[in-house]
Amino acid sequence: MEANKPLVVVGSINMDLVAGAVRIPIEGETVTGFDFQVHPGGKGANQAVAIARLGHPVRMIGRVGSDAFGHELKAHLERAGVDVSAVATSEGASGVALIVVSDTGSNAIVVVPGANGLLTPEDIDTNIATIRSAGMVLTQLEIPMETTLHLASICEREGVDLMLDPAPARDLPPGLLAGIAWLTPNETEAAFYVHEAAEDHSAIDSAATAQRLLDLGAGNVVLKLGSKGAYVAASSQPHTLVPSFEVKAIDTTAAGDCFNGAFAVGLMKGKGAVASAQFAAAAAALSVTRAGAQPSMPSLAEVEQLLQTDEHSVVTA
Repeated sequence: MEANKPLVVVGSINMDLVAGAVRIPIEGETVTGFDFQVHPGGKGANQAVAIARLGHPVRMIGRVGSDAFGHELKAHLERAGVDVSAVATSEGASGVALIVVSDTGSNAIVVVPGANGLLTPEDIDTNIATIRSAGMVLTQLEIPMETTLHLASICEREGVDLMLDPAPARDLPPGLLAGIAWLTPNETEAAFYVHEAAEDHSAIDSAATAQRLLDLGAGNVVLKLGSKGAYVAASSQPHTLVPSFEVKAIDTTAAGDCFNGAFAVGLMKGKGAVASAQFAAAAAALSVTRAGAQPSMPSLAEVEQLLQTDEHSVVTA
C-alpha cells in the first residue's frame, strides 16, 4: 500500500439539522429543545473531511442537489481540503439529516437521501480513474445498493481495497461481503448482520460476532464499540480489543465516521491494524468532545498529542 496514494470516499453528502434536547423523545412525544444548529454532514462527506483534517489527500465521489444546501455542502468540502472534482450536482434537493442530540451526547437520526439517492453505477464508471488511483476506497450504505454493489465489483477488478461502513443497517445482497477488505459496523449494526436478538446490543460477544462476520465473507472486521473501544478482527493476526480514550462526550454524531476516516489514514501511514485502530480511537474520542459532525473532526497534531499523553493498552484475544 503506497502511503502517498489518495483515499477515495464514495458516499453521502448531507446537511445536518441538529436539535439539542435534554433527552431524545419517545414515540408520540414532543420535547422542548434548547439549541438548533445547521452543519454539513453525511457519512461519506464526514469520512472525507476526517481524512482531510488528518492531512491525507482525499477525493470524494457523490452528488449534491441544485438547492442552496448543495452549493454550501460542496464548498465546505473544498474548504476542508477534499478534492470535489467528482462531486456532481443533481436537479432537486440535497440530502438532509434530522438529528436530535441529548444532553448526554447520545443521538437519534432520520436521513432523507435527496441527491444521494441519485448516485448511480454510471457515476462510478465515469470516475474509474479516480478509483484506480486510490490507496483505498471507503463507502457506506446511504447511497443506492446497486451503486455499492457496482463499486465493490470495480474495486475487486482493479485490485483496490474497499472499506464498508455498513450503516444504516440493511439487508446485504449475497456475495457483497466477499469483496470487502474492511467491514466496520457498530454494535447495533453488527447485531443486525449476525441476526443477534439481544435487546441490549452493547452486551453482544465481540469475539463471536466478529468471527461470524468474517465467516460471512468479510476480509477483516473492526467492531466499533463506542465507549468500550474497538475490536479488531484482522485475518493476519490475533483478534484484539483496543480500549477507548476517556473523555467527556458532548455530541457523538459522526464519531464512527471519524473512526473510519482515521483508521484508513492509519493504514495508509503503514500502521498495522491495531495501531490504526488506536489512532482512530483517539481521533473519535476527540470528535465527541465537540458539537457537530464535520466541525468536530480533529487535526493530526491533536490526535498525536492525545496518543502521546494517554496511557493506552490493548487486549489480545
